[in-house]
Amino acid sequence: MIKVEGVSKRYPGHTAVDNISFEVEKGQVVGFLGPNGAGKTTTMRILTCFMPPSSGTASVGGFDVMEQPMEVKRRIGYLPETPPLYPEMEVAEYLTFVGKLKGMGGNSLRKRVDEVSEKCNVADVRNKLVSKLSKGYKQRVGLAQAIIHNPEVLILDEPTSGLDPKQILETRDLIKGLAGDHTIILSTHILPEVEQICERVVIISRGKVVATDSMENLTNRMRGSEVIGLTVEGQPESGIVQEKLERVAGVSRVILKLAQDSTCAFEIESLQGRNVRADLARAVVEAGWNLTELRPVSMSLEEVFLQLTASEVSA
Repeated sequence: MIKVEGVSKRYPGHTAVDNISFEVEKGQVVGFLGPNGAGKTTTMRILTCFMPPSSGTASVGGFDVMEQPMEVKRRIGYLPETPPLYPEMEVAEYLTFVGKLKGMGGNSLRKRVDEVSEKCNVADVRNKLVSKLSKGYKQRVGLAQAIIHNPEVLILDEPTSGLDPKQILETRDLIKGLAGDHTIILSTHILPEVEQICERVVIISRGKVVATDSMENLTNRMRGSEVIGLTVEGQPESGIVQEKLERVAGVSRVILKLAQDSTCAFEIESLQGRNVRADLARAVVEAGWNLTELRPVSMSLEEVFLQLTASEVSA
C-alpha cells in the first residue's frame, strides 16, 4: 500500500531524510518512531505530497507522489501535529467543507458527516464553533476530517500531542477502532501507545531508517539471547534456588527479581542461540520445588528504541 524507495530530502547544509526505504502492507498499523529532528515529519510530508523528495521514489496505493499527486491525495487522510481547523466554522460545517474539497456532495456527504461525527465522538458538539472546543475535541475533529472521504491510508503525526491522560486514552481507542478499515502510519513519542496499537515499527534516527520490523523480531534481534521469567514456590532460600539455576547448561546469568515468603522470582538470560526453558523446568522439578511460572521476557519498545537510536548517534 505504501512504498518508499531510496528517498532523500536535502536542504543547503542539511539532509533531513537520507536514502530511506520501507514498505507498509494493506491494513497494517505501523508506528513511525524517532527522536526530534530525525526526519519523521519530513517523510510524512513527502508521502502526503506536501513536499517533493530530492531523490528516490514514494508511492501510495501504486500511485507515485511526484507523478500522480492527486491520485495519492484521494487515497490518504492526513492529521498533522496541529489539526488543520478553521476556528470560525461550526464542526459539521467544517467537516462538510472538507468533504466538498475531497469531491463529495449531496446526501452521501451529509450521511458521511453524521457517520464520522459519531465515530470520532464529536456528534455532541457538531453545532459548536471550532474555536470553542477543548484540545481533545479539536483533535477528534482533526481525525474526523482525515477520514471524511473514507481513505485507504491514514497518516497521523503525533495524534495525542498535548492531550491530557483521559483524552489520550479516548484518542487511542479511536485509532484502534479505525485500524481494521484503514492502513495507518502513526508517528508518536508515546512508546507504550505504539506497543498497544501498532503491528510493526519503523525507527528513524538522524534521517536514516535504523529498523523496520515487528516488535517480536526487533526484540530478538536486539537482544540476541533469550530471557526467561521463572517463579518458584515452596523454597525459602532464594540463594539455593539461584545457585541451582546458574548450574543449568546454557545459562549465562540469573537475576533475583523477588524474594518474598516462600516465593522466588528470577530473570534468567541464556547464551546466544541456546533454548534453556526445558532444562530450567527440569532442574526445578527435580529439586522438589513448585514451578509456578516460566515465560519469555521481551524487551520493551523503549529499550529497543533507545538502543537503536543511541547506537546511531554514537556511530
